[in-house]
Amino acid sequence: MDRHGPGTGIERGGGERVDGRVDGRAGEETAVLHAVSSAVLAVTRHLSVHEVLQVIVRAAARLLDVRYAALGVPDEEGSFAEFVVEGVSDEDWEAIGPLPRQHGMLAAMLRDNVPKRLADIRREPEFEGWPVAHPVLKDFLGVPIRDGADVLGILFLANKNHREGRPRGFTADDEELLTLFAAHAAIAMTNARLYERNRELTVVAERARLARELHDAVAQKLFSLRLTARAAAALAERDPARTLRELDQVERLAAEALAELRAVIFELRPADLADGLVASLRKHVEVLDRAYETEVRFTAERPVALTEEQEAVLFRIAQEALHNALRHASARTVEVRLQALERTAVLEVADDGSGFDVTATVPGAGGDGGLGLSSMRERAESVGAALSVDASPGVGTVVRLEVAL
Repeated sequence: MDRHGPGTGIERGGGERVDGRVDGRAGEETAVLHAVSSAVLAVTRHLSVHEVLQVIVRAAARLLDVRYAALGVPDEEGSFAEFVVEGVSDEDWEAIGPLPRQHGMLAAMLRDNVPKRLADIRREPEFEGWPVAHPVLKDFLGVPIRDGADVLGILFLANKNHREGRPRGFTADDEELLTLFAAHAAIAMTNARLYERNRELTVVAERARLARELHDAVAQKLFSLRLTARAAAALAERDPARTLRELDQVERLAAEALAELRAVIFELRPADLADGLVASLRKHVEVLDRAYETEVRFTAERPVALTEEQEAVLFRIAQEALHNALRHASARTVEVRLQALERTAVLEVADDGSGFDVTATVPGAGGDGGLGLSSMRERAESVGAALSVDASPGVGTVVRLEVAL
C-alpha cells in the first residue's frame, strides 16, 4: 500500500508555513482551506479514489499535527475496501499484516457514527489490541466521513505531537476542526467516485462507437464486395472484359475492407501510454500509415511534460482527428504535430483533404456533422484545454489543441 501521496502545504495567507499549528479561529479557517484545497486539487487533476484518500489523510495529519493518521473505507464483508495510512513506513506496514477488520474501536465508530475523542485508546472497553508490529497509539481522535446518512469512511488521528504551550492530546477545538475537514473530504471522495464512474461509462461509450464504426465501415464494404463478386460471376461467360474490371473492383474493395478492419482493431486495443505520449502517438501514426494509402506523418519538436490524464486526453483527441481525416476527408497527407511552447503544449492534426463547413459544427448550428467534434471538445474541457478547428470546404482541416503546462 502506497502511503506517500501528494504533499499538502499548509500556509498562512502571507506565505508563512504553519507546521500543523493554528493560532485562533482565523488561523484554523486558513489551515482548513489550505488542507481542503489539496483534496480538491486531487479531484480536479482527476486522480483515482485511492490517491484522493491519500491526499485527505496527509492533509488531516498536517492540519492537526499528529504522528499517525488513517482513513478506512468500509466494505460490506466486515473489512475495508480501502485503508490508507500516514506515518507508517512501507516496511512496518508489511510487517503489520493484512488490512484490519471492522472490530474494536473501528467497529464502534462505524456503529455509532459519531466522533470519538479519547485520552488513551488503550483504556477503552472497545480496545482489542493490535498486531505486534503495530505502532502504539495513545490519544485518539476519529470522525466519520458522511454523505447524508451514508458513512463513506472513518478518518482518525493518533498521537498528537506535543508542542510547548498547548495541552497534550486532542481538544474540543481539534474535534470541531477535524469534523469540518471531514465534511469537505466527503465532497472530494464523492466527486472522485463520480469521476471514476464517468471514466467507466466513457469506456463503454468508446466501445459502442467502435462497434458502430466496424458495422458502418467494414460491413458496408464487405456487402459491396459480395455484390461485385456476384456480378463478375454472372458476366464471366458473355463479357470477359467487364468481368476483369469487376474483379479489379473486388480486389480494391477487399483491400479497403482489410485496411478498415485493421484500423478498428488497432483502436480497440487499449492505448499504452506507459512509454509516454510521444512514443504512443508515433507508434499509432506508423500503424495508420501502413494501413491506409494516405501518408500519415508525426513530428514532436520538444519534450512535453503533461499529467497522465492530459496525455490520455491528447491521445484520444488525436485518434478522433486522425479518424476523421482518414475516413471522411479523402486526404492525401495527414500530419500530427506535438510541441511544447513556453507554458503550453500544442497538438495539431492537419490534413489536405476535402474540409467541411465549420459553422455547421459549432454549438447551436446543427450538431457536429458526425465528426465527433462534441466528444473532442468535452475531452478537451475535462483537462482545461482549448480546442479549435480551422476548416473550409476543399481546403483541408487543422484540429488544434492547447494545454497549459
